[in-house]
Amino acid sequence: MITALSCLAVAIYFEARGEPMVGQVAVAQVIMSRVSDHRYPNSVCEVVKQGYYYTWDNTKPIRDKCQFSFWCDGKPESIKDKKAYQWALNVAEATMSGVLYDTTQGATHYHAYYVKPSWSKKFTRTVRINDHIFYRWEIE
Repeated sequence: MITALSCLAVAIYFEARGEPMVGQVAVAQVIMSRVSDHRYPNSVCEVVKQGYYYTWDNTKPIRDKCQFSFWCDGKPESIKDKKAYQWALNVAEATMSGVLYDTTQGATHYHAYYVKPSWSKKFTRTVRINDHIFYRWEIE
C-alpha cells in the first residue's frame, strides 16, 4: 500500500539523497508546504506526483513535465541504496510529525543552484541549502 510516508520518503530519496540531512529535510518541507497550500493538491502523494499526464493514460506522466523531476525523468524509480532509503524514511517521518524546524521559511519551490529556471523570478527567494535554492510562493 502506498502511503503519504512512503511517497515523501521516495521523493526525498530521489531528489536529495546526496544532500546532508538539512538538505533532505528542506526538500521534505517544500512538499509539506505545498500540501498545506490551497494552490496545490492536499495530499503528499498527489503533490509528489503532480504534473502533466497523457490524456489516454492518466497514470503515465509526460516526460519532464512534473513538479518533481524524478517523477517523470524517464528513469525507473528503483531504490538501490537501502540505507539511504531508510534514512529518507526517517526524515519523512520526522518531517510529517512536525518535530523538525522548517529551514526553508515556507518554501514551495526549489532548484539546483546551477540552473536558472524562468519561474524563479516570480517567487521570493528564501535560502540556499547546499545544492538547492529555495523559494516561497507568497500567499495571494
